Amino acid sequence: MTITGTLPAFDVREIPFSHHGSWFGISPVIGEAAYADDLHLVSHQNGLHAVLRLTPADPSGSRVEAAVAATPARLAWTVQDSGVELAYETADTVRVRGGGTGLGLRISAADTILGPFSGPYFYRDPVDGSYIYTLYQTGRRYRITVLAGEPAEVFGLQALGTAARGLHLPADQPWEIAIEEFDSARPRYRRAATFDDAAQASAAGFVAFVDAVAPWRSDRTPAAELAAYVLWSATVRPAGFLSRPGVLMSKHWMDKVWSWDHCFNAIALAAGAPELALDQFQIPFDHQDETGALPDSVTHSEILYNYVKPPIHGWALGHLRGRLPRALTRAEIADLYARLSSWTQFWLTARRVPGQALPHYQHGNDSGWDNATTFDADRVVQTSDLAAFLILQLDRLAGLADELGLPDEAAGWRRQEADVRAAMLTTLWADGRFVARGAATGRPVGSTSLLDLMAIVLGPDLPDDVRGALARDIEAHLTPHGLATEQPSSEHYEADGYWRGPIWAPSTILIEDGLRRAGFTELADDVSSRFRALCEKSGFAENFDALSGAGLRDRAYTWTASGYLILAAAYESRRNR
Repeated sequence: MTITGTLPAFDVREIPFSHHGSWFGISPVIGEAAYADDLHLVSHQNGLHAVLRLTPADPSGSRVEAAVAATPARLAWTVQDSGVELAYETADTVRVRGGGTGLGLRISAADTILGPFSGPYFYRDPVDGSYIYTLYQTGRRYRITVLAGEPAEVFGLQALGTAARGLHLPADQPWEIAIEEFDSARPRYRRAATFDDAAQASAAGFVAFVDAVAPWRSDRTPAAELAAYVLWSATVRPAGFLSRPGVLMSKHWMDKVWSWDHCFNAIALAAGAPELALDQFQIPFDHQDETGALPDSVTHSEILYNYVKPPIHGWALGHLRGRLPRALTRAEIADLYARLSSWTQFWLTARRVPGQALPHYQHGNDSGWDNATTFDADRVVQTSDLAAFLILQLDRLAGLADELGLPDEAAGWRRQEADVRAAMLTTLWADGRFVARGAATGRPVGSTSLLDLMAIVLGPDLPDDVRGALARDIEAHLTPHGLATEQPSSEHYEADGYWRGPIWAPSTILIEDGLRRAGFTELADDVSSRFRALCEKSGFAENFDALSGAGLRDRAYTWTASGYLILAAAYESRRNR
C-alpha cells in the first residue's frame, strides 16, 4: 500500500473502488471468492450482482492488458501512455472518459447474467438517446449517456438470450460517458460538473471523512487513511430494508450488516461521525422481533432470523457513549434502554433452560465463532463468553435505568447480573479454566479455542485467580501477528480454518480491551501492536493466517478496518498523554 498525501492508493482486487452512499462499486469480484479478468460494475442491491463488464480495448475493440490504479478520487486503466479514467459524480453516477490516446473501453453485460431468459434487456431510449440496461437480478436500470464523442460500435440492441450487448468506445477519438444506476425512470442526465470537478469532489469528501474519524493519525499509524476509505466506500445510502445509512461489512461478497459486526464500526466512527455511528448501532434493532431477538443479518433485500449473534451490545454501547462528542438526549437513552432491555430479555427467557441461570447458544453461528472447537462436542452449550457479555449488558442496563430514574428496574438488572456471574464462576470454571457445558446434558467440555478465554472482557470484575489464568492462556494464543483463534499447537488448528486458527478483529478488540481494564497493560499493548502491524502489512481482510499473516477470505472487511482504527486511535492517545 502507498499513501499519496491523504489519498491512499489501493489494489482493486483487494478493495473495491466505490463511493460513500453508493450501492455499487467497480471490482473484479463478481461472486463469492470469484474474480474476473476484467473490472465490473457490481451492484449490491438485491444481493451481489455483476452488472457491466468494463474491458480495456485497442482500436479494433480487442481486449488488452492494462494496469489499474485507484485512489478514492479516481480509477484508471493505463497501457504505456494511454489511459481511461473513471470517477464518481454522485453516489449513483460514475463518469468515464478516454480515447484519443490509443486505449478504448468495451462495456458489455456481465457474463454472469447472460442467459436465455434472465439476461438484461438493452435498448436505446428514444426520449433522450441514452443506452439503457434493465436487469432482473438487481431490479434496477443502468443508463449510459454519451457526453462527448461517439461509440465506435453499439451491439446487441434489443437482443434477447445470451447475445452480447453493449458499447465499444473508441481508442482513437476522445469520448466521455455517464453511467447511472436508478429505479424505473429519471429525468434526462444533465452534466453538473466536469470530470475533474467530480473527481475532486470525491477526493474532498473522503478527505473530510478521514480528517473527522482519524484526526490523530501520524506516520506511526500509516494504514489509517486506507482503513477510513474501507469504511467510507462501504457505506450505503438508505434503501430496501436499510432505513438508515449503513456500513456494509464489505462491498465484495460479505455485503450485509451482521448483528455484532456493526458494533465495531459504530465504535470506530463515534468520535468523528457520531450520527453515522449511532445509525450503525441501531440498524439491527430496527428489525428486532417480538421476542426481543436481533436478526442475524440485514441487507438491502433480506433479513435473516435463523441465528442470532452474541449480546456484545451493552459492552459496545459503553464504548460508543465514551467516544461520542455529544451527550445522548433523554429520549435517545430511553429508546436505547427499551431496545437493549428486549434484547437482554430474549437471552434470559428464550435462551435459558428453566431453573438455570446461564443462557446458551444453539449453534456456533449464534456466538459469531461459527465453527470454533468449543462447539465440537455439543452445539447447544452454555459458555463463559456468552455469560460475560450478558453480565456486561445487565450492568449497562442497570446504569441506564438509574439515568432514567427507574430504581426498581435497576435493582432487578443487578440481581440478574449477580445470578449470572455466580453461575458462570461456579458452573463453568473448573481446574483453572472455563469450560463449555451442554445446556441439556450438563456435560462440561474444554477446548483449545480462544473463545473459552473471552470472559477476560469482564476485566477487573473477575476474581484475581481467574483473571490471571485467562491472561496466561491468552498469551499462549499470541503469534507474531496476533491472537490465533485456535492454539497453533492444537491438532484442530487450521491455517485457513475460519474460527479454528485465523486471527480476527473482533476477538482482538474485545480481548485487548479486557486485558487493559484487567491491568495486563503490557500484554494488551502487545496484542494491539501486533494486530496493527498485521493490518499495515496485509490490509483489512476478513481474517488472517495466524502464522504467516496473509489475508484470508473477503479482503475488504469493515470491522477489520474499524478494529485498526480503534486500536490506532487508542495508541496515539496513549502516546500523547
